[in-house]
Amino acid sequence: MKIQAVRGMQDLLPRQKEIYRHIEDTLRDVLAAYGYREIGLPLIEFTNLFSRLVGENTDIVEKEMYTFDDRNGDSLTLRPEGTVGCARLAQENGLIFNQVQRFWYAGPMFRYERPQKGRYRQFEQIGVECFGMADADIDAELLLMSRRMWQALGIDGKIHLELNSLGNAASRSAYRQALVTYLRGVQAELDGDSQRRLETNPLRILDSKVEQTQALLADAPLLTDFLDHESSVHFDHLRRVLDRKQQPYRVNPRIVRGLDYYSKTVFEWITDSLGAQGTVCGGGRYDSLVEQLGGRSVPGLGFAIGIDRLAMMLDDNFESTAYADVYIASVGNAARDCALMLAEDIRDEMVECRVVVHCSEGKLKRQMKKADASDARVALIIGENEVSRNEVTVKLLATGEQRSVEITQVPDYLRQVLTS
Repeated sequence: MKIQAVRGMQDLLPRQKEIYRHIEDTLRDVLAAYGYREIGLPLIEFTNLFSRLVGENTDIVEKEMYTFDDRNGDSLTLRPEGTVGCARLAQENGLIFNQVQRFWYAGPMFRYERPQKGRYRQFEQIGVECFGMADADIDAELLLMSRRMWQALGIDGKIHLELNSLGNAASRSAYRQALVTYLRGVQAELDGDSQRRLETNPLRILDSKVEQTQALLADAPLLTDFLDHESSVHFDHLRRVLDRKQQPYRVNPRIVRGLDYYSKTVFEWITDSLGAQGTVCGGGRYDSLVEQLGGRSVPGLGFAIGIDRLAMMLDDNFESTAYADVYIASVGNAARDCALMLAEDIRDEMVECRVVVHCSEGKLKRQMKKADASDARVALIIGENEVSRNEVTVKLLATGEQRSVEITQVPDYLRQVLTS
């Protein structure tokens, strides 16, 4: 049987990995500018952490989690998202009560979904979470920070913000009843998933991608008409700040997010350049999440960024960096030994210099083709003549210029060449 990757688990080739690293490095700098600190979360958590807090009737818990029993009989799950794990970490380590925290993390998440472009069963995310701040100021800062991320990546013109408020538990309950009453009247026309959700999680019907269902929702009641006073004031404050900072947005009453722990502000950053998988960042408030974990009530909010989708947006215009500054080619056993020793000497004296040694036999012409392919600026050529004279032939690959350099002087000569 041909061995290949598990369906939905993508390999990241060097160029892709370079784009992912560029995204993470760029966003790390923005996060640091806002005072966020990086944490690390386990890949595996107890299953009930997600079933309790993400929601028993969400698609994630019902059909998308990778769950298994370990040797002790404990039910464990590969993390499908990071927020509840972060809340668990903060609560377990005493980092929440009477404290303000700004955290971020990065890494893979796992969901058993139908693989398609921009949607994988193992996917990469950057998560940002805040605890201890109840006012809309932090909601606004979070959105303005994410705007700064898109600017730093050069994609701010390709992405737009959509907002909604889910209100508190009481206002959502009242809206849920009104929505169910309306949908009962058109139940026979709903798609199969929406008919199932009508019994378990009717708010998720608002997020349906089925055109016929979306058409039926045109006359459905709006959640914004059911907001409690506190949530309305909170949402108005957020919008005023965004208006003052000239951040465009669209209020979209259909945004509910797919997780039960959200309340008040929810949002999505969406692009039109990726087709159906247009949401590249989404999140909102989860003020009751820590309390559901067994802790004291602590306000929280955050978002998750899909690195896979950002990478797709950057791919066409991304310029890969050279993986070598110097390529060493050699012909003959004595020359090969000399090449290895010289490479180590260069690395000792020029820590930042990237040196690639051919490390095998081969005709010089073939080795020089590899030197060109490496995008190195300089090739060092060592043959029998060079060994006998204790010299190296230095070739500038951009111009073809060559000269002989005494082997002990090579690091000094490379400093001149590579810094000019």
